[in-house]
Amino acid sequence: MSTAPASQKIIVVDFGAQYGQLIARRVRDLHVYSEIVPCDVSADEVRALAPAAIILSGGPASVYADDAPSLDPEVFELGIPVLGFCYGQQIMAVTLGGTVGHTEVGEYGAATLRRCDGGASLLYGETPAEQTVWMSHRDAVAEVPEGFVVTASTDTCPVASMECAERRLYATQFHPEVRHTACGDELLRNFLFGVCGLEPSWKMDSIINDAAEAIRAQVGDARVILGLSGGVDSSVVAALCAKAIGKQLTCVFVNHGLLRKDEPEEVEAVFTKQFDVDFVHVHAEDRYAALLADVVEPEEKRRIIGSQFWNEFFAVAQDLAEGGRPVKFLAQGTIYPDIIESGARKTGGKASTIKSHHNLIPFPEGVSFELIEPLDHFFKDEVRALGTTLGLPDHIVHRQPFPGPGLAIRIIGTVTRDKLAILKEADAIVREELDEYNAACDPESRVWQYFAVLPDIKSVGVMGDERTYGYPIILRAVESSDAMTADWAKLPYDVLGRISGRIVAEVPGVNRVAYDVTSKPPATIEWE
Repeated sequence: MSTAPASQKIIVVDFGAQYGQLIARRVRDLHVYSEIVPCDVSADEVRALAPAAIILSGGPASVYADDAPSLDPEVFELGIPVLGFCYGQQIMAVTLGGTVGHTEVGEYGAATLRRCDGGASLLYGETPAEQTVWMSHRDAVAEVPEGFVVTASTDTCPVASMECAERRLYATQFHPEVRHTACGDELLRNFLFGVCGLEPSWKMDSIINDAAEAIRAQVGDARVILGLSGGVDSSVVAALCAKAIGKQLTCVFVNHGLLRKDEPEEVEAVFTKQFDVDFVHVHAEDRYAALLADVVEPEEKRRIIGSQFWNEFFAVAQDLAEGGRPVKFLAQGTIYPDIIESGARKTGGKASTIKSHHNLIPFPEGVSFELIEPLDHFFKDEVRALGTTLGLPDHIVHRQPFPGPGLAIRIIGTVTRDKLAILKEADAIVREELDEYNAACDPESRVWQYFAVLPDIKSVGVMGDERTYGYPIILRAVESSDAMTADWAKLPYDVLGRISGRIVAEVPGVNRVAYDVTSKPPATIEWE
């Protein structure tokens, strides 16, 4: 293995691949830092980024299409190791003088790959001579560029991989980043540590120390304010800033009365007992209740809740300023997918504000803050890992997705104190029972998200020989990995029966429980 270079960063050039973020994640899983850049990145921009290596993603286009994405040819002349996957192999081939053809038979899914490198390829290393890989292509390299050799093939694809070891240029038609490629992780390790000479140094302890040092350098002795919701992102930002600057941080927790049962108390306990921060608990329940009275339309609920949050938040900032503690910085929980999905991916920078709702912050006249976004290059599961390392409890780190407007959009129709009380109790039972169910399941069988919904109807029932006219509760439980699609969870009948029995017996005003068995699409996960 060669001496590790000064840079320990990989850039992933994105050609519109469905696996673009996955490549970056796989690299980070091997404890090497990675960033995604768009395919129109120039060689000069790459040089400025000073990466240790480049990975070219796949993509949906044909390299010969009129609108096909291309890559600055000078990138291959920088002397930086390059590894291309699928479209990345094809763009490497045509850019350097090879050819790509349209095959008569496409290759999709698992394929058997046979090495033909004589055991000499550093990329394949000690992997088997025959192995299963994941293909997804119609076009393929027909002729490799000068100086390249073919290192593997399949029955359908004669150039399943190629390389020019002298120039440290490697490429595969298959996708090492997906789990279906049996030796994918080993190929990535061989490239990162064997070809590039990197070290697996990007680990949580060092990441936290570096992030805390960066916060201290940016903030100096100024004050920072943070809107703390109790969600994963804002909680991790709060914990990280607490480590970095302690009492210079003011966490503003606006309690709108729309959180789940016991959540406000849990958040306050964590950030007043575990972390040395200035914690301001704003009890705004009455003000929100008055503003939401008689409001039915979901988007109007969202608008009111969001607008009032900023009213409450800036009131605290003003109080701090009047008390001689003016705030200079606003910390927020922007994470890496927010940047990628916003389109703010151009090399060398990002938008000054990222999330769309942050672009609409209603700053009062004469008020502005500099932003601190310490999570802006972390994926969601990395944020959770940071939280665990920082000492946040599991109920915050692994908190289920929860809408910003809270229970207001899980109550169909008007929001009243009575309805909130009913929904909080019912939802607590759902979470308690399904938490227990998940704990007993293997990871693949666990329910991803679950909650209760209170519809704007009542139904007839019988309790204790008396007629009742009470609310139904709708149980929503789904299986998903990313919330883009979801399927209703096939819960055992005894679990459903236990949840129903407890809700009807323990929650006054409820006499019926229904289970939502609709997938997304056509439905959404939430009801409003």
